[in-house]
Amino acid sequence: MSTLTQKMVAEGIGTFTLVLGGCGTAIFAGGSVGFLGVAIAFGLTVVAMAYGIGHISGAHLNPAVSFGCFVNGRMSGKEFGAYVGAQVIGGIVAAAILALIAGQCGDGKLGDFAANGFGKDFYGSAAGYKDCSLLGAFVTEAVLTFLFLMVILGSTEKRGAGINAGLAIGLTLVLIHLISIPLTNTSVNPARSISQALFSDNPLALSQLWLFIVAPLVGAGAAGLCYKTFQKDEDK
Repeated sequence: MSTLTQKMVAEGIGTFTLVLGGCGTAIFAGGSVGFLGVAIAFGLTVVAMAYGIGHISGAHLNPAVSFGCFVNGRMSGKEFGAYVGAQVIGGIVAAAILALIAGQCGDGKLGDFAANGFGKDFYGSAAGYKDCSLLGAFVTEAVLTFLFLMVILGSTEKRGAGINAGLAIGLTLVLIHLISIPLTNTSVNPARSISQALFSDNPLALSQLWLFIVAPLVGAGAAGLCYKTFQKDEDK
């Protein structure tokens, strides 16, 4: 198995775990653990995969993370494309398993299925969610993805957090979810959003999906460029 293939398999497994653990908690236990519990679940999956497969692929688990690394010059275009393909497939497989389980439990309805969305037309009267506009949702996703990538790029470079990078990244993702679950149900990850939108019963999940692909990529790309300026300063 080639090195790139190994990385693709690792990214597929890692993204599968992220969606299964994070979205699975939201779907099956969200009513019990609340926003805090869901936020912790997403953070824990990232920490687990960072230490489980980080030495193989870097544990991106997210096309936006890979895009930020690509813009920053840390990976080639070929690697970026391979990573994204593996991440999206891994997320969809996990979502399919969640949909299968959900269909066999309770009333068998999938509902929103942990999909990302915004506005009262998407969430209706669901407890805890805010009536966020399109602009508000876009800014939320772009800015939080930017901050996420700044932590990732900083903690994983040679002068960064070293063995503690996975913990720093996971805790940052918890914080991001605490901020934005009430606004967009938190994406900052196109693969996670695609996987849920494909199975959601909410008709707006697919029509609003573009925002949860574009905004994270914008934020990640900006972070990749921004961190280059810090790297140049350190090289002087």
